[in-house]
Amino acid sequence: MKLTVSTCQFPTSADVSQNLRYILAQMHSAKDRGAQVAHFPEACLSGYAGHDIESYKGFEWELLETSTLKVIDQARKLKLWVILGSTHRLTGQHKPHNSLYIISDRGELVDRYDKMFCTGGRSGRSGELLHYTPGNHFSVFDIRGVHCGAIICHEYRYPELYREYKGKGVDLMFHSYHAANIGQKRYRAMQKQVGAEFHKLNRGSTLPEITMPASMQAASASSHIWISCSNSSAKESCWPSFFVRPDGVIVGRLRRNTPGLLISTVNTKQKLYDSTVTWRNRAMRGIYHSGKLIKDKRSDDRKLL
Repeated sequence: MKLTVSTCQFPTSADVSQNLRYILAQMHSAKDRGAQVAHFPEACLSGYAGHDIESYKGFEWELLETSTLKVIDQARKLKLWVILGSTHRLTGQHKPHNSLYIISDRGELVDRYDKMFCTGGRSGRSGELLHYTPGNHFSVFDIRGVHCGAIICHEYRYPELYREYKGKGVDLMFHSYHAANIGQKRYRAMQKQVGAEFHKLNRGSTLPEITMPASMQAASASSHIWISCSNSSAKESCWPSFFVRPDGVIVGRLRRNTPGLLISTVNTKQKLYDSTVTWRNRAMRGIYHSGKLIKDKRSDDRKLL
């Protein structure tokens, strides 16, 4: 099966109306360039708490809802699937979810993925847990015969999630990020955390720039999955949006701190190198060896020369 994906980036902000204008414009551009699905960054419509906005206290939820409906209507008119990063309001005093809305080319909300692993300590009073309620489910959906999954930012630190999605038959992951809108002072502090002497040894000078793309390549190669990685371009952005094929090769990348669209084609029939194909399913079932084990006393005695 083939699927053309537009991995989108723009400078997400606290201004929902401005975010909406970017999203609608990039949806049009994606359609004009032959894309069948437009993939957007984490919390790109609502703004991301702790970076774009201080908190959701006093937030204009009605504006967010009407803006979301405009995206859904645009998806219907353009006949374009949309993976939309936003915030999903809960009832009462419950903190909202950090979510990805899965919108079909018929203008239907077919699913919603809620970020399961939010940053922060066990007290819930730090990191994302200060602003968000974690989710409790995976999201698997089909776009034109391609089995897809969704995941958000910090969850790249949990390779178990990719393995679980692989076990569910997923071919393509939409991984939305917000590693951006970082002030110069904090950005320099992040570079200092890595250590200037190590910058030249790594592909990046901050931990997000070093670890996030590398983890996506590792996840792609180990589970043999296509990955669309969409990030906000709000300055400073740690890295630009990119796309990885199942052998771990990055096949496209945008420019950092610059709005844009990356068009990539997924072809699930394409023959790509997969060194673990023979034994991966066994490893996922907890059988941690290849080949056939034998009984041998010289094998059993691990203190024997």
